[in-house]
Parts: sequence; structure tokens; C-alpha cells
Amino acid sequence: MPSGRAIVESEELAEAMVVGEASRLGATGLPDGVNFVVHAPAAEAVELCLEDGAGNTRASVRLNGRSGDRWHGFLPSPLVGPGDRYAYRVHGACQPGSGQRLNPHKLLIDPAARALSGIPRNDPSLHDGAWTCELDSAAVMPRGRIVDLDFDWGNDRRPEVPWARSLVYELHVKGFTQQHPGVAPGRRGTYLGLAEPVVIDWLLALGVTSVELMPCQAFMTEAFLERRGLTNYWGYNPVAWSAPALQYALHDPLLEFRQMVRALHVAGIEVILDVVFNHTAEGNEHGPVLSLKGFDNEGYYLLDPLDPRRYENFTGCGNTIDAGSAPARELILDSLRFWVETMHVDGFRFDLATVLGRERRHYHRENLLFAAIQADPLLSTVKLIAEPWDIGPDGYQLGHFPNGWIESNDRFRDQMRSFWRGDRGGLGAFAERLSGSADVFRHRARAPSASLNFVTSHDGFTLADLVGYAVKHNEANLEDNRDGHDHNLSFNGGVEGPTDDEEIRAQRLKSRLNLLSSLLLSQGTPMLLAGDECGRTQQGNNNAYCQDQPLAWFDWALMETEQVTLRFVRRLTALRQARSEFRRETFFDPHGHEVVWWHPEGRPMMSSDWREDAHALGQRLSTVTADQGDLLLLWNAWSGAVRFALPTDCGWLLILSSAQPDDGVAPVDGGAILVDGRSMCVLEAVRSS
Repeated sequence: MPSGRAIVESEELAEAMVVGEASRLGATGLPDGVNFVVHAPAAEAVELCLEDGAGNTRASVRLNGRSGDRWHGFLPSPLVGPGDRYAYRVHGACQPGSGQRLNPHKLLIDPAARALSGIPRNDPSLHDGAWTCELDSAAVMPRGRIVDLDFDWGNDRRPEVPWARSLVYELHVKGFTQQHPGVAPGRRGTYLGLAEPVVIDWLLALGVTSVELMPCQAFMTEAFLERRGLTNYWGYNPVAWSAPALQYALHDPLLEFRQMVRALHVAGIEVILDVVFNHTAEGNEHGPVLSLKGFDNEGYYLLDPLDPRRYENFTGCGNTIDAGSAPARELILDSLRFWVETMHVDGFRFDLATVLGRERRHYHRENLLFAAIQADPLLSTVKLIAEPWDIGPDGYQLGHFPNGWIESNDRFRDQMRSFWRGDRGGLGAFAERLSGSADVFRHRARAPSASLNFVTSHDGFTLADLVGYAVKHNEANLEDNRDGHDHNLSFNGGVEGPTDDEEIRAQRLKSRLNLLSSLLLSQGTPMLLAGDECGRTQQGNNNAYCQDQPLAWFDWALMETEQVTLRFVRRLTALRQARSEFRRETFFDPHGHEVVWWHPEGRPMMSSDWREDAHALGQRLSTVTADQGDLLLLWNAWSGAVRFALPTDCGWLLILSSAQPDDGVAPVDGGAILVDGRSMCVLEAVRSS
């Protein structure tokens, strides 16, 4: 509804309000009005504050219906409707020492809001300390927006790409197009920028089937970053789980997000949303009161059992959502359904997903939230990716998520990095990771695709920096380089950072191609970090969460200077899609002939060959179609060249090499091939007619 709606008296609004229904959280538009529902079990009263679309205060009224822990009320049209803004004040006891933080001086965002009018501004009035408890926060708080959820989806259909055929591409909505020369300046860095044909064409040319968008839930910047003149760029600081982030919209985030999804779906590309349900921007006991704290602090968060004024911090972000509690679980499920049903997303990557499996603080694979997702007729059909750890007790849970989920495999990441920098004793582990990490995922009849393989992600070095820096360089974050990971398994070739030494530059290129080959030619589901296909650098910063600047954005000028890498990646993704040997849905039979591990001497590997000083092996994959030959992948992480004697039952074609990335297909003569130091190659069998 446009601004200028008539101001009404609270008494008039109270007379018009009826009890309504308690069925669905949030402000739900109905044909004849709007139904409001919130969860606030300890409240004495819940006050609904209404404004028009321009932010002019219209009236406030108390919800007059209560069903158990829910407060609800219905207001008819035309008194209220789409475009109006709303928020709440919750009356009751503000006793942090006993876990309650109800405070009518704090204006609260509806936890189930579908849209916000703005972003909270850090201010003392948001806090409930001794001297800030009675400061009113209305001046710095956004309101929820009542929205019309109608949208013309046309014949939109979910692409439903099987995991075995998926190539996940992790990107940041703003950073990906902020510098794209082919995107109109007004659309750069937005949902609509990602929907531009030139951007979608890039994704298709890479072979991307699924984009994984870094957080698009409404978020805000932490006060400590603002004091340093920085912003939260990544978005892992959520304010409202079901409201699309305003930062990436021109006008209407709800509309523009859906237009983006529709355009990607037309191209056959899935949209996977990185969601943050493990904590919120409300932080610890010194953090702001924005929403959940003011409705049901002890129901939504894990509190310190010895001192309920404090919060358990299994996330490193100040607080931890109690996903084992009914109110938190219901709010999470409600949000997931909204993103699937209304926004048409195809799946989710759950940040610090171990938190979501905790009940009474302990992780349980068969927990109530996961069971509810599995039982839901809508949510059970979408893609689910777990980041299988948090920093709480027993927080590392790789391999322990339910069937139907896949999991970010940091063991794959670490082993590939370790192998290619030449660490000793990792040959067997390297082969295990190439094979889909059966040691982790074979149990309970899971498939190799349950392993989400990656060598880099948003959290850490880019691929170019992984082979260009021995240590992190996070000085721009203004934390004296203390933040970010120290265990990076990186290698710089002898010079830290940029260099004009052509030999080092050539080795760095080869190292990048080796890592990309390991990623894209392994069993499992590969995830590629946006920009790694063309050498994007963050100048050694491995924690660019607060760098909303070119340092962390995609540098599209690399399209011209990094053609070798780009062409090689496209050849790798095409090979992966063309050959089902890389997309197995069962693990290799340890007693079968689907894979033969090949010794450079020209024979199958024996148990004694997997020794500490071994750095090279071959991997023969049996073809599954009559018109294709076997594949032989040769991996050499030793600094010197290694001569591989080839199987003699057929001839061989060299089809790919990280040492000669632009070379075409060529026959291999003489029954052997010399594989350059720290390089890999792929051969295809040619059988005589």
C-alpha cells in the first residue's frame, strides 16, 4: 500500500482487531486483511506498532489473541495491507540473570518477517545494559514490511540436477558482478546483476549446474567493524532469516531475488542458498536486542546453565541457536519453507550445521530438526549441504549427517593441498580422497556424492593465493593479522606474493591446474570457488569477511590475462560431464577392476608401494561404455619428472596435461610417458580394431 494511508487512533485499531489464527508465524496477507502471529511465551502483552509505507506512525495496538505461547491478531483491509510497516514491543520481565530479556523500550523485528524496511543501525539504545535498558530503540530499528507474495513464475521449474552431475559454484552476489564490464552499472552487485545473460553465459561455459550464494538473509554489520570503518561483507550476521538482504537490491529485494532465480532456472542452473541458522546478529550478553532476545531469549538461544545472563558460544559469534527447542526449530522450518515455496530456491548450505543437530547441547544425527526436514513433503526434496562442524564440544561431525545430505569435506581440501606441496606420507590418503572418501561416507549406504569436495572456499585463501603465499596477510582487517586460519597448507614457490620470476610463475600456474584437476576429476560433488578459474587473488588475505572492496570482488580483467587457466578449467568440466567414470553413484569395489592404482614401473600398486617417500601414482578407470576407452590419470607431486610405463593392452592418447595445458590430443609413443615434476596428465585408451 503506498504511503499516505490515513492515521488511525489506537482505539479504532483495537476495535477493528479480531483474534485471528495462530497457524502461521509472521504477518500473513489474506484476501480480507493481515494476520499477525508471534511466539512470546513469557510476555504479559505484545504490542503491534504500525506505520505506513513512508514510515509515518499510524497506530499501535495489542494483539488480543493468545494460543499457548503464541500471540496473534487479525486486522481487516483497508486498515492494513501490503506496503505497511510493522514492528513489536513485548511487555514483561527484563531479568537477564534468569534468562528473560523482555523490554517494551526495545522495538523488535518480527522473527518471521518476509521483508525489512532497512538495516539496524548500531546504537546504545539497542542494548539492555544497566544504563541503556530504558533507552528506546525505535529511531535506529528497521520495521518489517507487509508484502504481497504474488509473483509471475511463468513455467518456472526446478532444474533438479542429480548430485552426481552437479558442479557447485560458490559466489558472493555483490562481489561477483560488482566489476563486471558487461553488466549495466546500476545492476552491478545486485540480484538482477546475477540474472544478466552475460553472467549466466559465463556460468554455463564453465559447466556450472548450481550456484551457491553466500548469505542472502537480512544481515547487519557488527559495531566493532563499524568502529574500524569496515563492513560485514560476507553476510554471516543474520537479523531476519526469511527476509532477503537489502544490500543486493535496487528497490524490492523480494521481487528482484525471485527474478534472479527465474532467470537462472531458465538456463538450467540451480540456486543453493548459504543459510545461517546457528547464530544471529544479537551476539552475546553485550550485544543488541533486535528480535529473538526480546521475544523468547531462553527459548531461542543456548544460555549458560550456570549463569543464564550469558550465552553458549559454539559458533564463535557470541551466541548459539538452540535448534533442539521447539520455537527455534519451528522458526527455522518456517524460514526454509518460505525460501523454497515462495522464493523457489533449490537447496541450502547450512553454515556450522553441527549446531542444528544439537539437542541438550549434544549432537545427535537423529535429532528433531533433521527428522522434521526429512518428513516435510517440500523440504525433503531439495538439496541439503552441511558444514559439518562448529566450535562446541564434539563439534566435528564429518560423515555423521543423515542420508540425503552431503557434507563439506575438509579432509579432501587438506589432503589435496598437502599432496601437491610435496608433503611426505600422503599417497594413500590422496588416493582415498580421489575415490570419494569411502572411509568417511561408505557407511549407511551413502554415495560418493555425499562428499562435497573443495580445495578452496570463501573462508580461506583463493586458489591463486594458496600457491602464492606461505602465510596469511590479513592486515587490512585491522586485527594485527591475528584473525583467519594459520593452518593453510599453502606453498609459495620460494617468493612470498607477486613475483616476476618466470619459473616460479610457471610452477604456480601448474600447481593451480593440479589442484583444479584433483577437484574436478575426483569422485564426489565438486565445489569451485568463484574466481579460481581465472586466478583471482585477495593479496594473501584468507579472511576477507570485512573487505567490501575490489580486494574481495571478482576481477573480470582476469578474463583476458588468465585465458590458459580458464580454458583448462573448461576442458576439465567438459571431461567430467562427458565421462561417467568421474560421476559414480557407488564406491569402488575394493576387490573389483573399476579402478587400478598404477605404479610408475608399469604394474598395479602393491601394499609395499604406499610408502612414506612415494609421491607419484597412476589411476586407471575402466570405461563403462563401448565407444570410450579406459582413462589413465597420472599424478606426480615429486619435484622431478617421473617416467610412467603404460599398460600394454592398448594404445594411449594424451588428452590433458597440467604441464602443457594448451596442447591438444596427441598419441603417446614408446609405451611410456614422462610426467613433469609436480604435474598431472590424463590419457585415454585406444584399442586396436
